[in-house]
Amino acid sequence: MNEINGNGASSEHSASNLMQPRHAKIHDPAIIEDHGTYYIVGTHRQFARSTDLVNWEPFENNLTRDPYAVLGDIWQDWPCQPENPDLAGNMWAPDVIWNEVMRKWCMYLSVNGHEYRSVIVLLTADRLDGDWTYVGPVVYSGFSPDNVDRTDVPRVLGEEAAHGDLSRYASLKNTRINAIDAAPIHCEHGEMWMSVGSWFGGIWMFKLDPATGLRDYRVRYPLVPDAADPYYGVKVAGGYWNSGEGSYFVRHNGWWYLFMSYGWLGRTGGYQIRLFRSNNLVGPYVDQNGNPAISNGEIPDNCSKDTGIRLTSSVCWSGGPADEHNIEVSQGHNSVLTRSSDGRLFLVYHTRFVGRDENDYESHIRELLPTADGWLAAAPYEYCGSVAMPPSANNVGAVTASRSAEQLDDQTVESTSDHPIELAGDYELVRHNPRTYFNGERNDDGSWVGVNLPETITLKPDGRVTSCSTVDCSDTTDASRLADSAVSRGSWRLLGATTAGIRCCDSDVAITIDGITYTGVFAVLPRETDGRPTLTFSAIGGNRAIWGARK
Repeated sequence: MNEINGNGASSEHSASNLMQPRHAKIHDPAIIEDHGTYYIVGTHRQFARSTDLVNWEPFENNLTRDPYAVLGDIWQDWPCQPENPDLAGNMWAPDVIWNEVMRKWCMYLSVNGHEYRSVIVLLTADRLDGDWTYVGPVVYSGFSPDNVDRTDVPRVLGEEAAHGDLSRYASLKNTRINAIDAAPIHCEHGEMWMSVGSWFGGIWMFKLDPATGLRDYRVRYPLVPDAADPYYGVKVAGGYWNSGEGSYFVRHNGWWYLFMSYGWLGRTGGYQIRLFRSNNLVGPYVDQNGNPAISNGEIPDNCSKDTGIRLTSSVCWSGGPADEHNIEVSQGHNSVLTRSSDGRLFLVYHTRFVGRDENDYESHIRELLPTADGWLAAAPYEYCGSVAMPPSANNVGAVTASRSAEQLDDQTVESTSDHPIELAGDYELVRHNPRTYFNGERNDDGSWVGVNLPETITLKPDGRVTSCSTVDCSDTTDASRLADSAVSRGSWRLLGATTAGIRCCDSDVAITIDGITYTGVFAVLPRETDGRPTLTFSAIGGNRAIWGARK
């Protein structure tokens, strides 16, 4: 199985290597690349590196060895309180970006405090695996009229405003955010911005000064409800006490994509990644149905509602994992790598598992596959060293030829360029249901609540999508009966052909199932269970994500 490594070279990997990656055990993973080596930084001073995105090794620096020597002063100045006296357990969700003006790596790290009295600070380094130097605070939270003078709020708002009405910063439905989950980003014009916030008051974004790496104090923001705040900048998502954290921004093919996590990060907390997009970095961000990322009111249990595209979920199917014990649950707080060697996108997130301890988590990676209508779909299988390959005669033909006559018995209809016979066949279909999640309970049939199981559909060479199932019949006395032939579920076709029927590859597809059209990508990937090259598709439609894998 060929792999493209960090240097752009091809190398061979055995099936055992593909199936058994050495994961980074890092929470809130942020991924960075430097000259073909990849680094993940995370909560509680966790650091790892890799040269292939598969096998990760931890490493240390001065933050892991002696955090008090680096951050002890700012810890005492602001977050330290009797309720949380330990700095080592309150260093959360860092992210790192290269600052070309400073010629430094800039880490933005939350030093967390009780009742949201937190601060995001800047540290710099010359090497991602080297030691870090403290620079200063970037943004505060948890301030009140009694302690605001210990922050930079007066400098930002002006003395009179800062000592005036600060009531909005005391409201969990307004701007009482927690200064965590920093996400620094370069806009397409080279400006530096950073988002901050979680749950409650939403996600906000303000401009940084590239010369210092700190807040750009020259920029002023108006006070506009649910849109802008003089201290926290531009509102981009959430609010009104709704869940939502771990924001991350990626630009691709002219779109800005906002990833954020709904729910709670515990094993049964329903943590999950939702996707929005915008033409502009500062928004407005909407999902496929046009729902805004910014909340317009309280949405109880928004992690089981339809706003945002849920990219992944808990899945139990033949492709992997190999056993129920290792089914991913509570997936979230992601970052995204745009690999320098080939421009491919990789989703990096932490996950817990059905059968493991609450504190047993790992960082997992899936390739992101751009769709023809401008969304990013997650690959059905974890990345194990082999990128998603477009279907071709070489990688699909042999699999097609090996299928049994029974599988092909009704595929004698002549195929066309829109639905070639090489892509036809029986598929396992999984839907990423946004309305349910693993809660540790079982259904009446013994299956886990919130673990999505596959159904079988057939992509016919004539463009139909069918299945054999029970159907409702209003013209009989029985409530339902078993269909005596394949039930029509919709249609499928490849996209992107010229008027002569010529296309560059058989990847982009539109699949209509039960009245919803999904736009997605065919890809050959190795299964997690056994490494077998498998024809898959990943698609998004009607604000829902689906995966398919040929049986």
